[in-house]
Amino acid sequence: MGEGDSDNPPGIGHLEANDSQDNQQLSVNDKQDNGENGSVTKPVDTEIKEEQHLDTVFPVTIVLPHQPYKTQVPVSLQGQVQDLRSSIIEQPSTFQYTCFHLEHNGQRINDFSEMSDIKGLAAESEIRLVEDPYTEREARMHVVRIREIIGAAGDRVDTLYGINAGLSLHDSVSPWTGLEAGSAAKQNAANSKLTASANPIADFDFDSPALIQTLLPLNEESSPKTIKGLCVSPWNPPPPSFRQRGHLLYLQLTTNEGEQFQITSHISGFFVNKSSNIKFDPLPKSNPKNAMAHSLLTLIQTLSPAFRDTFDALLELNNKRDPLATFQLTSAIPANPWLVSATAASATVHQSDLTRTQETYLLSGVENTETLRDWNEEIQSTRELPRETVQDRVFRERLIAKIFAEFNDAAARGAVLVARGEVAPLNPTESKDAQIFVYNNIFYSYGADGVGTFTSEGGDEAARVAVGKDVAGVRSVNQLDIPGLATPGTIIVDYLGKRLVAQSIVPGIFKQREPDEPQVDYGGVEGKDVVAENAAFVPTFTQVSKALRVKKHPVWDKEGKKHLLEASVETKGLLGTDGRKYILDLYRLTPLDISWLEPYWTDSPCHGSKPQERNYPHRMSVLRPELVEACWRAKMGEYVKAELAKRKNDQRTEETAEAIATSNSNTPHENEDVTMNGTSTIEAKDAETTKAQGRVDISAFSFSLNPDVFCGQSPQTAEEIGEWTNDERDVRAVTDHLHEKIIPELIHDLKESEVGFPMDGQSLSRLMHKRGINIRYIGKLATLTATESPRLQALKALAEQEMIARAFKHVANRYLKDLPPAMTSSCLAHLLNCLLGYRLNGSPKAQLDEDIQYLYKDADYSFTEVTPKSVRAEVEGQAQLRYRYTFEESWLSSFRLSQLLREIAIKLGLQLLARDYQFSPESEGHAKPMTDGSAAQPMVNGHAVNGAGGKKRKKRNGGDSPPPSASASTTSEPSVTFTADDILNLVPVVKDSNSKSVLAEEALEAGRISMVQNQKELGQELLLESLSLHEQIYGILHPEVARVYHQLAMFYYNLDEKDAAVELAHKAVVISERTLGLDSDETILSYLNLSLFEHANHNTAVALRCMRHALELWKIVYGPSHPDYMTSVNNAAVMLQHLKFFHESRLWFEKSHSCSEEMYGKDSVSTATLAFQLAQALALDQDHKGAVNRMKEARSIFHNKLGADDRHTKEADSWLEQLTANAVSIAKHAKDVQAQKVRRALFTPRVTLRTQPQAPIGRSSSEPINGHSSQAVGGLDNRSIDELMKYIESSGDTSRKTPTKKRKNPRSRRP
Repeated sequence: MGEGDSDNPPGIGHLEANDSQDNQQLSVNDKQDNGENGSVTKPVDTEIKEEQHLDTVFPVTIVLPHQPYKTQVPVSLQGQVQDLRSSIIEQPSTFQYTCFHLEHNGQRINDFSEMSDIKGLAAESEIRLVEDPYTEREARMHVVRIREIIGAAGDRVDTLYGINAGLSLHDSVSPWTGLEAGSAAKQNAANSKLTASANPIADFDFDSPALIQTLLPLNEESSPKTIKGLCVSPWNPPPPSFRQRGHLLYLQLTTNEGEQFQITSHISGFFVNKSSNIKFDPLPKSNPKNAMAHSLLTLIQTLSPAFRDTFDALLELNNKRDPLATFQLTSAIPANPWLVSATAASATVHQSDLTRTQETYLLSGVENTETLRDWNEEIQSTRELPRETVQDRVFRERLIAKIFAEFNDAAARGAVLVARGEVAPLNPTESKDAQIFVYNNIFYSYGADGVGTFTSEGGDEAARVAVGKDVAGVRSVNQLDIPGLATPGTIIVDYLGKRLVAQSIVPGIFKQREPDEPQVDYGGVEGKDVVAENAAFVPTFTQVSKALRVKKHPVWDKEGKKHLLEASVETKGLLGTDGRKYILDLYRLTPLDISWLEPYWTDSPCHGSKPQERNYPHRMSVLRPELVEACWRAKMGEYVKAELAKRKNDQRTEETAEAIATSNSNTPHENEDVTMNGTSTIEAKDAETTKAQGRVDISAFSFSLNPDVFCGQSPQTAEEIGEWTNDERDVRAVTDHLHEKIIPELIHDLKESEVGFPMDGQSLSRLMHKRGINIRYIGKLATLTATESPRLQALKALAEQEMIARAFKHVANRYLKDLPPAMTSSCLAHLLNCLLGYRLNGSPKAQLDEDIQYLYKDADYSFTEVTPKSVRAEVEGQAQLRYRYTFEESWLSSFRLSQLLREIAIKLGLQLLARDYQFSPESEGHAKPMTDGSAAQPMVNGHAVNGAGGKKRKKRNGGDSPPPSASASTTSEPSVTFTADDILNLVPVVKDSNSKSVLAEEALEAGRISMVQNQKELGQELLLESLSLHEQIYGILHPEVARVYHQLAMFYYNLDEKDAAVELAHKAVVISERTLGLDSDETILSYLNLSLFEHANHNTAVALRCMRHALELWKIVYGPSHPDYMTSVNNAAVMLQHLKFFHESRLWFEKSHSCSEEMYGKDSVSTATLAFQLAQALALDQDHKGAVNRMKEARSIFHNKLGADDRHTKEADSWLEQLTANAVSIAKHAKDVQAQKVRRALFTPRVTLRTQPQAPIGRSSSEPINGHSSQAVGGLDNRSIDELMKYIESSGDTSRKTPTKKRKNPRSRRP
């Protein structure tokens, strides 16, 4: 049975598909339930078909001014001219062109127009490239680009991106060479080269610890150096007299031959001038060194004879790499690995590059004003673009995604500078938490209660939560994309223990209004004491409220005056000076979670402290929007069912009355027939009206919640009090739905494998949020899963690990908040030693630099007083405070410390030195730091390293000798697990408010629905359209594009289009690694799916490497024995079986079977299915007795669980009969052979050495001679299976009962 067998009984499925399929199904249901808001499939399908003629891709010829003079580029009428320009400059033959314009039929093409605007453009049309004169900005951009192309840009030190940001290991694990790799003949030849001992998973150890090397890149071939240097000349900028002559820049070039050239950048191009290091003469140089070219690349080729060869070698090296692994990320912040090799962090990597200090000038100009942008105006203007046609929507959403990506990048960089104290505040006299900043036209503030706004809600804790909820609210409103309603660009950045909010500056937000004029135009002005109303905001706010299930409700100000609001009183409307309506403070779009606040929160008493059972840190515990949406769906379902039942009852009543009236007018005999006929008539009419009944008018259905209940509002009249009471009851019903339905369903689904089991804290958090469960309920989740079920025990352990990581984050942030950046490494290392390294050193001491400590006398160094006991107490306290969960004694000893370290590093943005950290004296020796490609184990990134050599070395040194790292550690063993030098970097953790593309999501959803409805052709067309839209809108290197690649690969795999599935899966892996992380759960899932697809495409060798890498990543992320581990192990066993490595396959099937017994029990259908496969593997490995035993187990479970008539039971019966007959025949044969040996030993006469005993006449030598009749190999015995089993198990008794005595070893005799 292969890994793609769809006949498996319930309980067995592919982990690789579980999570994805679950997401797809939920999305389909979401759209179907939301049908009253408008059909999804129809408008998208219609619009796409209307614009289908624009999506034709055809080649055009680009006429060039220099060699090769012509080149072809594919274009689409749906694209932009900018896309065509990008395609031109990315081709190797046209690298040198940056400053040019395009002409078609003698007419200049506008660079910012659409391709469909070019008249007469068709296939094979010619477009002429015309070189333009340079401006200073164009010249600077040209220099920057040429430096990057020729590999002279060197390494960049970035304040936002970490070390090895955007790294991909794909090329070292599973390099993909294109669609030609799908040739079955080629792949079969590659597979045949594998041997059982040399396959990629031959030495995989299920129980060994995780390999850190899995996350490190292999040593790559160094790029050839094309030139020694290219920088801005010290003679720059040009004097006014030469600027008048067209001089723009002066450059200095040093070639590999050692020659130095001074180059002038002129409006006409670049030429070598007469200047030297001590003499300034920027005029053209005379022969023989005079040279000029429009492109700097062409000029360098002319000046340096060695440049051509080295540049070609550089291009060849770049072509060996997957382009997606080398392209610069522009539409998403790259993922930063939490482990960094010593090689990447060493000082030798940082090379001397003078131009690195000049890049700011090259990019931004002398005045550094080119990068200053009015972010708010750009964001709002882009969102106001037309959206009538598909092309309008694509262009608009593409620009929206671009501007938000650029804003997020700039805002995050500014936040890092603010957190490090590099930006002066606008109000330096205020307290630190109240200070505000403006940098790069972006407004910054701390996520703390600096001015006392949240004093009654929990102070700083409430403010920190509020800004996080505000970003989520802005994202929700952005997703609605309501015309006429504006939101500022907003992100939050967690860095160095601080939370900063970055927003685009809303025009008029700092404007001081008249004393009697409120500062905002709609909503609460000063909390709920002053409330403003403005009819101009009602229409747009109504749309927001309707979409987010917010009820229109009254609120009362401090004077008792009633105000009717469309949103929460905390949500504000501001009329900007630009005339736009802005919606602000969206942190309370949903009601408070009263079921949590009532038992765990109370207002601070006037004297003393809160009681421990009601000391939750803040009152900002709101319900998740997903929960409100789930309740809306449930209420909608109840309403539709009630309407259908009511309609059906009314219909039956009418039909029954009509039948009775008819029966009364007939004879008794006829009456009986008519009654029977009447009943069938009713049923027939019911069937005819089913379709009509299925259409229920839901205009009368209403479900919305009041977000201001339980917030101190004071209704005045009895009617208002009654309405308010009803609103409170509705909110309580939602919280009851959460506790009684949502949380138990999640636990049930995880227990019964209805959804993919989370791999780490991030995937668990996403799963909870998707179901509408707040993270504060993770403690309840852990409490409810304290059962004997192994899967729920695993869930409990994962939830506890997540609580500890989050609790430690809060503890660390408290110590980091007031520390200077130079002391953060020492602080973090000490805290980690106290939490994770206490076994190695029970009383670690903080490492402080006294000189730095002397410089920052006012800093808070309280972290130096922390001990392991106090850290554990603080972590326990935070878990009890925030999640209401109490850990057992010695709780830390039961956790996987490496996985906990990973969770902490990701949450705090740490980049640690990659080495095997020693957590206890009993663990292996303190390993040396890992460099790129270092291999302490035989497998790294799916490839064998030092495989044979390791065995020889082991044999030579002796099997019991410790590894070199262990022996080295005995001489210089450190006293602590972590040192300050292990903390290489801290990167900001960014949460943005970007919305998804509505158009791309609609096309994707429409394609899914069409596939579910078995409209494969339409579905495939829509899915391809969705992929194209995702790529156009987001750019290729984006997490959303990776997810679409992943889903489409699954679709194509199910459609048996394997080549397309493999191609998309490879792309999904690369993009996931670079944007989500090398070891993110989505990356692991992508590798597992890629393994399946490669195997289906006859490329099992690569499939096994992908499987090996995924399993190693799984160990790093979760550790061994993940609940869904067995599915991937089973898939690997099937692959080995396909390669005819039957013994190795058997071992993996046995591991899969044991995992199933551990997780599901010995009597589960899952275990039976794996026992069925294991029996087949045992039979192939010639273990016939074991095969019969396993098949008998499988048959018994199928019979008990599924019944005797089930297909799986019958199949097991058939296999059991065949295996039993085969085993009986082999056992008989073995007995006969043994009997022949005994008989010859006792009765045969002495024969010569060469004489062979002859078989009796009429009997072959293979038949038994003991008088029993033999059965044919394929024949069936008349005895029962139990009797046959006894016979098989006694097959070896004859040899044990032979009367021959065993001779003693002569060497053991004593004289």
